[in-house]
Amino acid sequence: MLNLDELKTIRYVIDQQGHKSAVQVDIHTWAELLHYLEDLEDRAVLRDMLTRLEKGPEKSGAIPWDEARQEW
Repeated sequence: MLNLDELKTIRYVIDQQGHKSAVQVDIHTWAELLHYLEDLEDRAVLRDMLTRLEKGPEKSGAIPWDEARQEW
């Protein structure tokens, strides 16, 4: 899990005008950040599916298990 203190190790690349133009992070922090973002995306998908399923099988567009299994 991403430890927010790890984000304090971020370094900035400065352009010729002295403006921040890029960010550098160590590879461990980058991997943790990607993992964190993937978790957020998974949670959003799950929330959407739960909202649909609360409507009931017919209204949610759910298909019978046997039909789903045949597609796999």
